[in-house]
Amino acid sequence: MTMTNSASPPRWQDFLLTAVAPAIWGSTYIVTSELLPPERPFTAALIRVLPAGLLLILITRQKPESQHWIRLLILSALNIGAFQALLFVAAYRLPGGLAAVLGAIQPLLVMALAWLVDGRSPARTALIAALAGVLGMAMLLISPQTVFEPIGILAALLGAACTAAGVWLTRRWQLPLPVLALTGWQLFLGGLMLAPLALLVDAPLPRLTLPQFAGYAYLCLAGALLSYVLWFRGIERLSSVAVTSLGLLSPLTAVILGWVFLAQSITGIAFAGLAIALVSILVVQWTSARPG
Repeated sequence: MTMTNSASPPRWQDFLLTAVAPAIWGSTYIVTSELLPPERPFTAALIRVLPAGLLLILITRQKPESQHWIRLLILSALNIGAFQALLFVAAYRLPGGLAAVLGAIQPLLVMALAWLVDGRSPARTALIAALAGVLGMAMLLISPQTVFEPIGILAALLGAACTAAGVWLTRRWQLPLPVLALTGWQLFLGGLMLAPLALLVDAPLPRLTLPQFAGYAYLCLAGALLSYVLWFRGIERLSSVAVTSLGLLSPLTAVILGWVFLAQSITGIAFAGLAIALVSILVVQWTSARPG
């Protein structure tokens, strides 16, 4: 199965499987804050992606053609290297919900890229739904008690921009590799980019406890290997806007997990924001699935 355009319309199974990835990523914040050793964002990113990428490369045993290496390196930097580094910087510095909510701008960034570069005006329904998703996320999380840590905010915004550009370019370039091989090479190359940061900036890992080891294993196997395979599979089958709109499930998952496990409250206007965000996701998917 290679990264090629499909003439058939996307199926709801494709939306649901792709949605698993951001739902898993939404758990990154609670795993980081509750299980991982403190102040080691680049080490967490490295352990998350490099072993998963190496495992997929060993399983698939397929190399990209020489003319595709430059594009593959760019995609690896945007989708994995830069994004994972920024993600964990934000995860260590911000509450999980706030760190994830800034990713709500991703569909708008993809629409802007398609409009400015490809000359495609965004569908009005999808644009309104994406704006509603941002509003819903703001209603869900922004309050007078919210702590705005500048470095964490900047990292979260830059991470959202990297993801939007990575999704758009992945869909635009359609590298001729099976999904598993494409995922493996991006995870592996992105991990190599993270290695110098982890070695030079982060403190060495202490002797890991069982919960810390389990946290790293979860981030690698579920948060990278499984989720990125489903994510790149979704990019192959869905529009870029549809894929990035599913990213709203990440902050929703983060908020729900904080509510369930950390006794964080969700009341009043927050429930309205939750409903608006969910409806916006469904509207964008419905719009994307319509013929033509």
